[in-house]
Amino acid sequence: MSAPKHIIRQAKDASLPITMRVGKSGLTDSVVVELEGQLSSRSLVKVKVNRGLYAKDDLNTVWNVMAEKTNSSVVFARGNVAVFWRN
Repeated sequence: MSAPKHIIRQAKDASLPITMRVGKSGLTDSVVVELEGQLSSRSLVKVKVNRGLYAKDDLNTVWNVMAEKTNSSVVFARGNVAVFWRN
């Protein structure tokens, strides 16, 4: 599913606040539940993973797993930050 252009524009906006962090425990069930809860109350959720927690190559896998578990889409990802959207 492809996001509309206005959603992609909002996701790329630097003023969108980071509302979730993935800490040293990594991708746990509680992280997925929190993302699920935030997606039910807002259209875009910006998530940041602590530096050094995952290798750069593994981050895309982490984002895809999170999106799959929450039935959402990764609209924008750069480095250790990604924006999720649920239609």
